[in-house]
Amino acid sequence: MGKRYYCDYCDRSFQDNMHNRKKHLYGVQHHRSKKAWFDNFRDAAAILYDEQTKKPCRKFLQTGQCVFGNNCRFSHMSERDMENLRMQIEDERRSREDPEHRASPERSIEEWLTRREKKRAALSSGSVLKEEDEEDEDNQPENDIPPHFLTILDLPPSLLPPPPGGWKVKVRTEWG
Repeated sequence: MGKRYYCDYCDRSFQDNMHNRKKHLYGVQHHRSKKAWFDNFRDAAAILYDEQTKKPCRKFLQTGQCVFGNNCRFSHMSERDMENLRMQIEDERRSREDPEHRASPERSIEEWLTRREKKRAALSSGSVLKEEDEEDEDNQPENDIPPHFLTILDLPPSLLPPPPGGWKVKVRTEWG
């Protein structure tokens, strides 16, 4: 058995020779698969422009299905979908143009770990942190956990920040 050519777009392999490769690369199925792959990376404005130029698909509007699927030359987007796309484009434009809408750059894990080590070292040695570090500490929330860590679902309880009032501790007076 000779060398085989594998096409990532089509998820197919075949014997690698000039005739087979050329036949595959110029084939309709390969072009459709390649287009579908690159459509995943299109921006919202390009999608909106393309969908606005198409007429609505009657079959899709009536039944909610179309036998042509993604290959249909008509639009399968509803007015609600188009409006959501417009709002997404507007939000993206505003975030690019307006510096107040930009999210503050998240601190890296390395920065967070070095600050944490500085704090621990200062607390264990009893020394005082530099003034600039103290000013930075005033701007940070009390738990000092980077916000993008808190978006991770199903964190173990040991990694969750303490509640605002602190942990409630039950004091047991009787032993037995």
